[in-house]
Amino acid sequence: QVQLVESGGGLVQAGASLRLSCAASQGTFGTLAMGWFRQAPGKEREFVAAISSNSISKYYSNSVKGRFTISKDNAKNTLSLQMNSLKPEDTAVYYCAARTRSGTIYDLSTYNYWGQGTQVTVSS
Repeated sequence: QVQLVESGGGLVQAGASLRLSCAASQGTFGTLAMGWFRQAPGKEREFVAAISSNSISKYYSNSVKGRFTISKDNAKNTLSLQMNSLKPEDTAVYYCAARTRSGTIYDLSTYNYWGQGTQVTVSS
C-alpha cells in the first residue's frame, strides 16, 4: 500500500509560481511511475503531468506544457510539480497519483494510489 500526501497549494495571483510536493510512504518509491492530476469545480479530473519511475520520461498536458515541471526524488520519496506563470484556469484541486499498472500514462484509471489533494487558486 502506498500513501501519498500533497502539500504546497494556496492562493496566488495570476503570473505567480507555486511548488507542489507529494510525499510517499512507500519504500519502493523508485519503482513507481507517478503523475499529477487536477479537478476544477464541476469538471472531470484531468491529466496534468506524469513521470516515469526512473525520471527519464516526462509528459505534460498541452495546457501546462512550458509552464509546469514535474520531478521525482527517489532518495526522498518525493514527487514535485513546479508551476510557473499560473493562470486563473489553473485553479483546481491537484492530486498526486502513483501506479504499478501499465497503460497510457495520462489515463487516470491506470493509477492505483491517490493523495487527498491540495487546493490551488489563482486569482486574476
